[in-house]
Amino acid sequence: MSRGSVSIEVAVLAPAFVAMMVLGGVAGRTAVASAALEVAAHDAARAASISRDTATARQEAEEAARRQLDWRGVSCSGTPQVTFRGSVDGRAATFDRVFASAVGQNAAVTVEVACTVSYSDIRLPALTMPDGQRVTASFTSPLDRYRSRALGFGITEAGSAANPSAGGV
Repeated sequence: MSRGSVSIEVAVLAPAFVAMMVLGGVAGRTAVASAALEVAAHDAARAASISRDTATARQEAEEAARRQLDWRGVSCSGTPQVTFRGSVDGRAATFDRVFASAVGQNAAVTVEVACTVSYSDIRLPALTMPDGQRVTASFTSPLDRYRSRALGFGITEAGSAANPSAGGV
C-alpha cells in the first residue's frame, strides 16, 4: 500500500527543495552585496570629504569604493557606478560648489554606489534566473568647516577654529 510512495514523494519534492536552496543563495548573495555597498559608500564618502578639491575627491572616493568591494568579493556586472551630490548649509549644491564653500560654512558630500549583482553563474535547467539585481547604497559625510583648501599651484589656505577668516599661505 505505502510501498513506493516515498520514492514518488522524493521525486516530487526534490525539485522544489533545490529551487528553494537556489533562491536562498540568490537572497544571500543580494544581502551580502547590499551590506558591502553600504560599507563602500561609507568609505567613499569619507574619502571624498577629507579631500581638498573636487578632482581628488572623485578619484579617492572611486578608489575607496572599488577597494572595499574587491575586498568583500562582490562581483558586479560591469563596473560599480559611483555618483556624487553635495549640500552647502543644508541646501543641495553641485559637487564642485561643496569644495568651494567658504571657511566656516557647513558642507557635506553624499556618495551613492550602485552595482548590479550578477546571478549568471547560478544555473538550473528548469529555472530561469534573472541576469542580476541592481543594489544601491549612499552615505553622507560632512566636510570639516575649517579644513584647509586647495588654491592651486600647491598653495593651501588654512582657516583657524579661533579665527575662521584668517587664512594662511
